[in-house]
Amino acid sequence: MPVFFFRKANGFLEKNNSVINYIINFMLNKTIHYFLHNRLVAIILLVFAIGWGLVTAPFGWDIDFLPNDPVPVDAIPNIGENQQIVFTEWPGRSPQDIEDQISYPLTTALLGIPGVKTIRSTSMFGFSSINIIFKEDIEFYWSRTRILEKLASLPSNLLPEDVAPTLGPDATALGQVFWYTLEGRDPQGNVTGGWDLHELRTIQDYYVKLGLSEVEGVAEVASVGGFVREYQIDVNPAALQAYNIGIDEVVMAVKNSNKDIGAKTLEINKVEYLVRGLGYIESIEDIENTVVVVNDNKPILISDLAVVHLGPAQRRGVLDKEGAEVVGGVVTARYSSNPMATIQNVKDKISEISTGLPSKTLSDGTKSQLTIVPFYDRSELIQESIGTLEHALTEEIIISIIVVIILVLNLRASILISSLLPVAVLMTFIAMRYFGVDANIVSLVGIAIAIGVMVDVAIIFVENILRHLEFSENKDSRGEKLKEVIYDAMVEVGPAVVTALATVVVSFLPVFFMEHAEGKLFRPLAFTKTFALVASFLLGIIVLPMLSYYVFSFRIKKGKMEFIWNILLAVSGIVLSVWFDMWLPLALTAIGILKLFEQKSPQFLGKYSNSIVLFLVLAVSVFFLSQQWMPLGLRNSIFTNYIFVIILLALTLVGLLAMVRFYEPILKWCLRNKGKFLLVPVFTVFLGIIIWLGFPKIFGFVADGAEEIGIDLRTTTIWSGLAHTFPGLGKEFMPALDEGTFLLMPTAMPHVGIQEAKDILQKLDMAVAAIPEVETVVGKLGRAETPIDPAPINMYENIISYKPEYVLSEEGEPLRFKTDEEGMFILKSGDTLSNKKAILQRVSREELIRDEDGKIYRNWREHIESPDDIWNEITAAAQLPGVTSAPKLQPIETRLVMLQTGMRAPMGIKVYGPDLQTIQEFGFKLENILKQVPSVKKEAVFADRIV
Repeated sequence: MPVFFFRKANGFLEKNNSVINYIINFMLNKTIHYFLHNRLVAIILLVFAIGWGLVTAPFGWDIDFLPNDPVPVDAIPNIGENQQIVFTEWPGRSPQDIEDQISYPLTTALLGIPGVKTIRSTSMFGFSSINIIFKEDIEFYWSRTRILEKLASLPSNLLPEDVAPTLGPDATALGQVFWYTLEGRDPQGNVTGGWDLHELRTIQDYYVKLGLSEVEGVAEVASVGGFVREYQIDVNPAALQAYNIGIDEVVMAVKNSNKDIGAKTLEINKVEYLVRGLGYIESIEDIENTVVVVNDNKPILISDLAVVHLGPAQRRGVLDKEGAEVVGGVVTARYSSNPMATIQNVKDKISEISTGLPSKTLSDGTKSQLTIVPFYDRSELIQESIGTLEHALTEEIIISIIVVIILVLNLRASILISSLLPVAVLMTFIAMRYFGVDANIVSLVGIAIAIGVMVDVAIIFVENILRHLEFSENKDSRGEKLKEVIYDAMVEVGPAVVTALATVVVSFLPVFFMEHAEGKLFRPLAFTKTFALVASFLLGIIVLPMLSYYVFSFRIKKGKMEFIWNILLAVSGIVLSVWFDMWLPLALTAIGILKLFEQKSPQFLGKYSNSIVLFLVLAVSVFFLSQQWMPLGLRNSIFTNYIFVIILLALTLVGLLAMVRFYEPILKWCLRNKGKFLLVPVFTVFLGIIIWLGFPKIFGFVADGAEEIGIDLRTTTIWSGLAHTFPGLGKEFMPALDEGTFLLMPTAMPHVGIQEAKDILQKLDMAVAAIPEVETVVGKLGRAETPIDPAPINMYENIISYKPEYVLSEEGEPLRFKTDEEGMFILKSGDTLSNKKAILQRVSREELIRDEDGKIYRNWREHIESPDDIWNEITAAAQLPGVTSAPKLQPIETRLVMLQTGMRAPMGIKVYGPDLQTIQEFGFKLENILKQVPSVKKEAVFADRIV
């Protein structure tokens, strides 16, 4: 019976597979046949795909005759938690009061919201911040609606009077995309000063902030630094005692006097008048004249009891730039908005509102214009990341073209294969735009990974067309005969291509089903790779038949037409060379002249002309690759890099050709010596496991067994050498992205006063700013006026922007400057400086003389080889008494860490206990223990002081 059912099932599967295969082959054949015979439709679709791809491309290409609807662009995927923030202010209250009367009641009330995974709360002086983390399948704005409903239905006696919890901005921790300061500058752009901090804060709050808040894509603009001006009433206790008045009466009098009163209407002479009592305070005199009580028909005013004046409000945040206190703001992008577009909109708005910023003439006659100066702009990182991948994709396409040219050895076929790669990439951008996949360093890597398979699709189709043409009875196939050859060739290998691509797509199915941070990180890569493969296949069956027909039927008649064509080729090379100011287009001129000589003397060059043309195309392609890649670094000339790339490609291609040449005899040997051959993969797998897990972990049982009989293998030279050679690979979920900006986050003791904290911050900024590689440093202590920044005043955030290794142009290309015979840079002033002295004197690019044949100016000193070396300089300069050290962090990396862990470090320990005193005492002991752990930076270990 089981055998019978198995046969039935097997027959059913075979029958259904045959039906599915028939349907796929039928549709594939019909598609190829249709577009081969309706080539105009294929041309229209190709032009449409190219135009649409250019419209959605994320690289910022500005094409005047096309609209602009790019893929949303960011540096990395947002792998943070799905969270919302409930923020509650209760000024003047201690953290314990906040915890008992706000954080705990609110947390317990919010636990009942559908989809909540966990809740984290922070109680600090004057405010409570509650992070509600939802499950990944909960829609962002749906969760905000549920929270608002819950807050609206809270019992009236749950929270203290006049305490109103608010929902944070609709943004994530990665939304802080743009930071700026307000600075007075002269017409030359030099900092002048001359502006009070309360002036700057007022302009920020009532002009700049309001202007930027209306920008599309902005969720919030938060102010930080400076002084908020307020009315302050200094009450005289002796006067209160003399008049027998309580402080509460004074408070109530001021409160009652600061409001308007409505008294309905009054009709006089058939005209209705609105009766109002105007009582809002507009000046110090209004407060001074406020009546507190009336004794013996004599009013007691505020002026009798207190002194009223304007003064700064108590602040919990300070912003400092290189030792000078400043005022600034942080722009937060809205959830699901395009960060790149949002930043550009902010910059456009800044240009618009800058004309309305005030100016003043200082005492020395200098005109100081208030200016908005950015000090953190994520668009620079986004452009660098996308630009790097743009270069990588370009390099891959060029390498693919080179390999195709050499292996196919047919210029027409090589052009046909290579031309489809850029189009497939553009089609991938279309899919990304409308499937909601953002362009970032991970998603674009998916395209880079797929390039090899994408080119295989075209290679398989075109190679088979060439083979059919070679064995065709009519070698010079044209018209209907050529269509039949192309159709037969593509239909023959079409099912195999479908199977191969389907296998690759299916192999990525586990990635599509990843969840949480892993899914957010890797799913974009899987999507873009799949999009790229599907795009290359569609081009293969829709566009490739049409292009193949035109390419292989294209013939230039001998004689006059060929002569005119070659003349046009030679002239176009010269024109393009002059137009683009580069000599590479002269290769077209060389090909045209070569063909002219071949026409005049076919016996002399006719045998080798095709090989020479292939060599010229290959040489130009390799040069483009060398210019893009520069594998030996920018310190070596383009010629040296060119020679290196030629040698590298030659060795690689020799290896490939040798594999093709000797594949058959090697295969025969392996089949005859199966046991010997299997030793190679077994050894490879075994070596890979040792490299992966480490020698001590794999063979630890041997050492343990030897210890039982009194032999200590771990102290031997052999064991020690193998353990150091194969320690095992470390594990890291997400490698750190070089953001071009560091975030120094030391902390001071929690009881530090704001004045002392400000002094420490200024010392930190000045010490770091003195490092030649640092471009600018802006430090913040405490919090900005936003719920997404619940920082205490003992916490510092120093945003440090360091210079790129070389002076770059606006397009990110290294610039060269004029030098003398000794290699000294010549300044516009006529002085000469070595690169080292120019760095120490902070010579700017404006002081150097541009020279295309000159020398590259390096911004880093000789001993600085990487950003890690700059960080070591920063940590050494930031060693101040009373301040902890900090791990190496960057702005985006830190926001992700804090969002995922709720701490300021990627690794930490939470301690639970019966009371705060016990927790703190245990934390001190744990701090001392952790400082002794190997590979832990002891300066960065710090137990929170909570009592």
